[in-house]
Amino acid sequence: MSEGSQSDAALVLVGHGSTLNGDSSDPIYLHGDSLRKQGRFAEVQECFWKLEPSISTVRYQVFSPSVYVVPVFISEGYFTQQVIPRELGFCSKGDASFRRILEERGQRYYYCDPVGTHTSMTDALASRARDVLDHHPFPSRPPDHDVTLFIAGHGTGNNDNSRKIIEHQAEVLRQREQFAAVHAVFMEEEPRIEACYDLSETKNLVMVPFFISDGLHSFEDIPMMLGASSETINKALRSGQPTWRNPTERLGKRVWYTRSIGLDPEITQVILQRVDEAAGWSPDERLVIAGAGEKT
Repeated sequence: MSEGSQSDAALVLVGHGSTLNGDSSDPIYLHGDSLRKQGRFAEVQECFWKLEPSISTVRYQVFSPSVYVVPVFISEGYFTQQVIPRELGFCSKGDASFRRILEERGQRYYYCDPVGTHTSMTDALASRARDVLDHHPFPSRPPDHDVTLFIAGHGTGNNDNSRKIIEHQAEVLRQREQFAAVHAVFMEEEPRIEACYDLSETKNLVMVPFFISDGLHSFEDIPMMLGASSETINKALRSGQPTWRNPTERLGKRVWYTRSIGLDPEITQVILQRVDEAAGWSPDERLVIAGAGEKT
């Protein structure tokens, strides 16, 4: 897709959203605003599962003949393979598959793959790690080959894909041999985030949360798992300061901790790449899922 070739199309960014986390919508609007300023699309619309505007109403808010729907989610799973397709009419409730292209009321909708499974996310994770080292080099910036990188995910027994995408990214980064070692760690599965101190054979380690938005998990839960006290975290939150000081010395290690990957500016380019892919699909494109990755 060349620059400006979607000037008559609409882009819809779909996020989860949360009524408990005021920051949950920030990445969606951040990337939406960036793409709006680029002028690549006639319309850019954000929508959410848990916030307004809702997924189910977005079809009545865009009017371009072509509409590209990009789920700003980390992995394939319940929301990207069932909830969003159902809410947008790509399938009916209970269907084991959904259309990738839907023609309705003179419009053609393209349902793209989620951003988190794109191959370029590997570069975004590595960039996130290098950036925190560059911006917080105290007492000196360690070389990458003296750093152990940890990719932090939520982990859940209900969605195999949630874990697989974290482990896949860790494996790809491991093969690049840029860092001393790369590990996947989880909040609710083994190996746990707090195991990073035992897993790291280097003094320096960087933890990158593979989440779309910052919130309770990234601001509070993970720093606490890394050893920050609840008092320190609450004090930082009240004063609007980061809940983890970079770097922090703990258990003989120097620990850097980044913000969630979903806020990285590179995600804007990943969204465009997802649109590029969809633009080349045939009209009868389908994806049979049969609840792939889900356990009920």
